Amino acid sequence: MTTQRPERADQDVKSADTSVPGGAQANGAASHVAFGPAVFDLDCQREVERITSFMRRTLAGMHKRGVVLGLSGGVDSSVCAAIAARALGPQKVLVLLMPEQDSNCQSTSLGAAVASHLGLRCKTEDIAPALTALGCYARRDEAIRSVFPAYDSNWKNKIVIAGGNDGKIHFFDLIVQNPKGATSRARLPLREYLQIVAATNFKQRVRKTVEYYHADSLNYAVLGTPNRLEFDQGFFVKNGDGAADLKPIAHLYKTQIYALARHLHLPESVCTATPTTDTYSLPQGQDEFYFALPWAQMDLALWAFNEDLPAAQLAQTLGLPTVQAEQIYADIDAKRRSTRYLHQAAQLVEPVFAVTTHSAP
Repeated sequence: MTTQRPERADQDVKSADTSVPGGAQANGAASHVAFGPAVFDLDCQREVERITSFMRRTLAGMHKRGVVLGLSGGVDSSVCAAIAARALGPQKVLVLLMPEQDSNCQSTSLGAAVASHLGLRCKTEDIAPALTALGCYARRDEAIRSVFPAYDSNWKNKIVIAGGNDGKIHFFDLIVQNPKGATSRARLPLREYLQIVAATNFKQRVRKTVEYYHADSLNYAVLGTPNRLEFDQGFFVKNGDGAADLKPIAHLYKTQIYALARHLHLPESVCTATPTTDTYSLPQGQDEFYFALPWAQMDLALWAFNEDLPAAQLAQTLGLPTVQAEQIYADIDAKRRSTRYLHQAAQLVEPVFAVTTHSAP
């Protein structure tokens, strides 16, 4: 059995003494382990074989010849690309680099390095002109100027979540940086928040449109790359990065995907990369924008919630007050409720029995 996990998953986390059933047992984890990062231990070789079999079987059922996916250079898309290459052969995997004006240039260079490392066909599609034509940047900047009137296209920006960890209702702050490097922060009114998010969602939807263009031209399927935390908590854009024909790692926690990255001998820069949104022009971690905790702790929180562990046990493991662990559980449940519609197919007046559909995005 190959059991690996990234060193980052152990940071700021201690194992509780209480043994709990292994939630990842179907993926090759031990049946009983102390609650902590070890619950994510994975038989990596067995899991890769399981996913490659799933990919071949799924594509055969769809009558598709290969897969297309967007490659950011992050761990999720890189692991998906590596497994797809093993399942289908590198010649049947097309990866796309889709930068725009707010993208970190390192994302494009890292994605290209991963494609070269895996021997994959790689195309670059600059989506900035399409986003400009759709008004993505103009609509976003209009909303930002409602809060910071001096803001212009030379400034940088990001949205950060606030309030929830204190047991209060979540709200969002807008952070801007002028060309001299000075930053300002203010609470975002609801209307401006919704407009900024709606405008930036153009990015994910345009990327997916490009992916489906290439998939249609090659008779390929589109491969989606959400991990379990993102899929469970609705951290995706409907008809954007949430759209795909198959999602081969949606059952795996982020910690397990980092383990797979090392097992697959992906570049060290991928195996140690910190998850980011790469959506706003200022650097932004996923925990700043959406999740209550950094990814390693959030993995444990979601696992504990799924296994019905008491909040006090999560608190002990993460070194948090019990009341904060209870708030994290409440946030997990609230996100599931509020994002349930993202997983739903279009609703019908009555079933159309002649057509079989699957509602998962």
